[in-house]
Amino acid sequence: MNTESGALYLLVISGGIFIIAAMIQYIFPPAKINFLYGYRTNASMKSERRWTFAQLYAAIAMIQSGVGMILLSGLALISPFSEKVNIIVACTALAAAIGIMLYRTEKAIKTRFPMD
Repeated sequence: MNTESGALYLLVISGGIFIIAAMIQYIFPPAKINFLYGYRTNASMKSERRWTFAQLYAAIAMIQSGVGMILLSGLALISPFSEKVNIIVACTALAAAIGIMLYRTEKAIKTRFPMD
């Protein structure tokens, strides 16, 4: 049983950052398409309608990813594996959370605006 786990800290801190950043984006979404703040991809920046939708959808998906990482961090406490393995699993989980959030948001944009 790992009582001091870098994997635990990595997932809790990353999950917390995801949640805080997403709440800021949800409460204060960027009003206009810009290159500095918000969910910025080619699909989200094609129109104002896509942009507005993508900001809120991505914020919700990011909150869900953050909560998932925090819940997953509990496994680091009971993991029978070495610290090195736990860190690799935590980094993989972080990359997966980012990838899933991007995939879900891009898919939602394309589904919601098929001709736009």
